[in-house]
Amino acid sequence: MSRRYGQYTMNQESATKVSERPPFDRSSSQDSLDEVSMEAYWTELENIKRSNENRQEGQEAIVVKEPDEGELEEEWLKEAGLSNLFGESADDPQESIVFLSTLTRTQAAAVQKRVETVSQTLRKKNKQHHIPDVRDIFAQQREAQEKSPDDSDLPSVGTNENKGQGKDDQPSSGPVDSKELIPRVPEDVPVSETDINLEVSFAEQAVNQKEFSKERTQKNRGDDASLPSFRLPKDKTGTTRIGDLAPQDMKTVRYLSLIELTALYDVLGIELKQQKAVKIKIRDSGIFGIPLTILLEQDQRKVPGTRIPLVFQKVSLYSPGCPGTHSVDQAGLTLRNLPGSASQLISRIEEGGLETEGLLRIPGAAMRIKNLCQELEAKFYEGTFNWESVKQHDAASLLKLFLRELPQPLLSMEYLKAFQAVQNLPTKKEQLQALNLLVILLPDANRDTLKALLEFLQRVIDNKEKNKMTAVNVAMVMAPNLFMCHALGLKSSEQREFEMAVGTANVMHLLIRYQKLLWTIPKFIVNQVRKQNTENQKKERKAMKKLLKKMAYDREKHEKQDKTANGADVPQGVIRVQAPHLSKVSMAIQLTEELRASDVLARFLSQESGVAQTLKKGEVFLYEIGGNIGERCLDDDTYMKDLYQLNPNAEWVIKSKPV
Repeated sequence: MSRRYGQYTMNQESATKVSERPPFDRSSSQDSLDEVSMEAYWTELENIKRSNENRQEGQEAIVVKEPDEGELEEEWLKEAGLSNLFGESADDPQESIVFLSTLTRTQAAAVQKRVETVSQTLRKKNKQHHIPDVRDIFAQQREAQEKSPDDSDLPSVGTNENKGQGKDDQPSSGPVDSKELIPRVPEDVPVSETDINLEVSFAEQAVNQKEFSKERTQKNRGDDASLPSFRLPKDKTGTTRIGDLAPQDMKTVRYLSLIELTALYDVLGIELKQQKAVKIKIRDSGIFGIPLTILLEQDQRKVPGTRIPLVFQKVSLYSPGCPGTHSVDQAGLTLRNLPGSASQLISRIEEGGLETEGLLRIPGAAMRIKNLCQELEAKFYEGTFNWESVKQHDAASLLKLFLRELPQPLLSMEYLKAFQAVQNLPTKKEQLQALNLLVILLPDANRDTLKALLEFLQRVIDNKEKNKMTAVNVAMVMAPNLFMCHALGLKSSEQREFEMAVGTANVMHLLIRYQKLLWTIPKFIVNQVRKQNTENQKKERKAMKKLLKKMAYDREKHEKQDKTANGADVPQGVIRVQAPHLSKVSMAIQLTEELRASDVLARFLSQESGVAQTLKKGEVFLYEIGGNIGERCLDDDTYMKDLYQLNPNAEWVIKSKPV
């Protein structure tokens, strides 16, 4: 017999009875938390248990499949975009050669380790297809680079700000055992303790940190004051956030993030295990217990472009003086055709006032929650659900129930264990770096919903003087709702249960506290994307040269025309910015040391008139398009001359962000 927590199966003998709380062992290696804070965690577990006892048992539980030998590594290589290093396509791994050439030493070592495991497994299983030797793969990579001629018109991915790194910081270009390829943290550029270095691989920083520091484990009390005030140092070429890149470049970012996360865990001796959910019959309509992707599909039929479940997100309603009700969600999207009585869980909680003492901690009545769930399922999409009758604490309980009953965790089944393992990393900085990579790896729907949740939780914490919900208290209450899958398949001792409670609460605390940093794409990964795009362009250009030669064209004449085509009408030190949807569709702008992206936008917007004059800052953005990047939305503080030097072949376009 099994006890159900949310929609995840927990074995009866593996689940510690929540009413019998584990002792508070101060000798634990986890961050110490006071008994009052821990009480909130165990109380939340008891509330979850009571809530589940009153819920219908119509949903099937998700079963997690433990991978066989080699399957984990094979799946990892697929998700890292390296499936053609094995299997039937292994005879021609050329597609991966460019990708491998941009990896750091620790990233390449992580790939090599997984390829070797897969190769050994395939040999044991006597697979018929070709099994490559890892040394051959990296030898091909090095040979391809040596034969590739330098293209002077394609810039390197280095910037003025990482000159101090030297050649050791460049991506690897040979076998992974070449010591000269180890990127090192710049010695001549001092980094503040509170700065997060996004220019050097996190795994490489960990290697250097291990060399220079004997005592790495940090302990703290887990309250606000004990967490460092991490900040992002200014980057003249602009900070890149999730959502700023074109889909194809973002796909590469995901590949690199998985490899980097694995390399970081390898360096620090932490096992990174992904797990897959075996799909069982699930509901395909409704609100509770519906996969996020299916929920969003049905929501998008009501509100095209929505990225967060309608029942979940915060909206504000207004009447524009015409039939129908409009609202704006957290991402700034206009939501139309919602019923006049429309409200959502977060909105309902906030309508009751965020100053309410015990908000999120005090549960609603279990039977009332059960009835509200049934009513929401029946009436939400019809617009007849009476939100005004929902008590504030009931709305908070419904919000937490929605998260628990997702068929797969909001943090995803694949990476839930990796999120848990963050607590085992030695320093807060490394924990933050790992969370940064994990957020990038989440599916879009999960990440967007998580962002909406974290922003709401921060608003609750902002009112802690009145509602008594500090960051620690909120983390303690919310952690069980996001990490309830933690005991799957494990027989946990009371001490283990306590350590897991403390650890997941601390991870939850980090997610809330540093959420703005976590949605940033590290510069070293963006630079690797630029490098890959440059190398791919070299290959394409080489193929084009051969084609032109075969067709008896004057190759030198073509190349000369190609090189001068981009800037024929633009003087040196000037960029031409296009704005096809504005009154002024094009403008030549002189580059200066202080010219920023916000200045370029201001020049265009100052010349708008009529309807276009209503355009405001934040509605249109300056984009870097082409050259060594697919497409990138620039932040206001991007210094245009520095970025131009990094990507001189780019085009510059002002437009709105795609929905």
